[in-house]
Amino acid sequence: MLNQFSRTQLLVGPDGINTLLGSRVAVFGIGGVGGYAVEALARSGVGALDLIDDDRVCLTNLNRQLFATRKTVGQYKVDVAEERIVEINPDCTVKKYKTFYMPDTASQFDFSQYDYIIDAIDTVTGKLELITQAKAAGTPIISCMGAGNKMDPTAFEVADIYDTSICPLARVMRRECRKRGIKSLKVVYSKEVPIRPLEDMSISCRMHCICPPGTARKCTERRDIPGSVAFVPSVAGLIIAGEVVKDLVSLGRTK
Repeated sequence: MLNQFSRTQLLVGPDGINTLLGSRVAVFGIGGVGGYAVEALARSGVGALDLIDDDRVCLTNLNRQLFATRKTVGQYKVDVAEERIVEINPDCTVKKYKTFYMPDTASQFDFSQYDYIIDAIDTVTGKLELITQAKAAGTPIISCMGAGNKMDPTAFEVADIYDTSICPLARVMRRECRKRGIKSLKVVYSKEVPIRPLEDMSISCRMHCICPPGTARKCTERRDIPGSVAFVPSVAGLIIAGEVVKDLVSLGRTK
């Protein structure tokens, strides 16, 4: 019967669609990368999505984040994401966590309940904890490396963390994963050499913070405020979603 996933079914088959409809994916970080991944998964028919992010939409998010509009500024990103998911697929089960994922919040999650995990957060400590927990639970995970300070969306590649190069975040993650005995990790990373952002205090968040009231972690507290554009993190997010869909369908065929 013709339905909203019919065009996808022409590629993955009825069993593939049923696998996606029965899958539960957790997306940690609903920003420039994670937002586009969520959108693509909802449109692909993933039946349950867990959204984890404690941040609110900021005016400076409008240049690159899918869920950021003038209307949504000040709203929690997970709330805006849920509203859009329901408009795309009202049958999708959405669970929201207004949580900043770190070791002290990891106990909120049972990683064994997920069929796949997306790491789209930007703190090394949080990423390492998330990856460690996913590996311990035996749950597939894909992790995004640095997407800030980049201008070339064609420079992204999918690789194991130990096969990456150039990306500064990937270099740190290689070292830390090796220390923790993590033997492999699927990542999306860019081979583009990062651009050093301009030091323009007239548009700096450090001098002109406009974080919405109630924001728990303001930009002024960050060590670095990267530059970004609409067409780089979005591509990373779509690549991640594509890998998740292909892996889920492949895993479904082997069961």
